[in-house]
This record gives sequence, structure tokens and C-alpha cells, in this order.
Amino acid sequence: MIEVYTDGASNSNLGLSGAGVYIKANGQNYEYTFPLKVLSNHEAEFHAVIKALEICQKKFPNEVVSLRSDSQVVVDVIDKDFTKNKTFLPLLEVIRGEISHFPYFFIKWIPESNNKNADRLAKKAIHMQR
Repeated sequence: MIEVYTDGASNSNLGLSGAGVYIKANGQNYEYTFPLKVLSNHEAEFHAVIKALEICQKKFPNEVVSLRSDSQVVVDVIDKDFTKNKTFLPLLEVIRGEISHFPYFFIKWIPESNNKNADRLAKKAIHMQR
């Protein structure tokens, strides 16, 4: 099983944003930083999950994925596999497709204090765009 930590950040609502992905797998740690376009913080959080799943599919195919996020909105939408939000729905559809590549996928909410590595990477992605 691999542990995946994701975070999205935005320097203001609908500002420059970034995604951070921190993965613990096979005794090693992997860090990824993704500058994103102008998005809300929630959208950046969803994009971080998408990026993480894309990485896992390429680098860790057929692994059990345990994803952790400090975004209650993202965790709830993915866990319930439902949203009425028209902005989040296309992102959920992409995530559904990515999840289907793994034998097992788990998502869990964690407090911000337990997500510092992914947070650091997401903020770094914003600074890369300045």
C-alpha cells in the first residue's frame, strides 16, 4: 500500500494556485509540485488529487492507494461519489476514471498539521509562477 498526501493552494480565491503531492512508497518518499492556472482553493485541491492519481498510475500501477487530504470538501465528494456543484462534477468524473485503475482506493481526511509536506509543495508551486 502506498500513502499519498495531497494539497492544493491558492494565493487568493481565484488566484494563482498550485498542487502538492507527497507519496510514501516502498520505504521512499516522493515529492511533486504542480503550478496550476487561476483556480479557487477547492478546485486546486481536486486537481492535486487528480495529479496524484496520475502519478500513481504511472509509477505504482496495481498498488493499493491510501490518499489523505486536509480538504473536507474533496474527501466528502470523493467518498460519497456525489456532488451537486457544477464546478466539481467534471473533476469528480476525472477522479472516478483514475480510481478505476487501482484494485483498492481509500481516501481519508487528515488535519492540516498532518499534511505539511503536501502543503509546502503546493505553496512552492504558487511561488514558481511569480
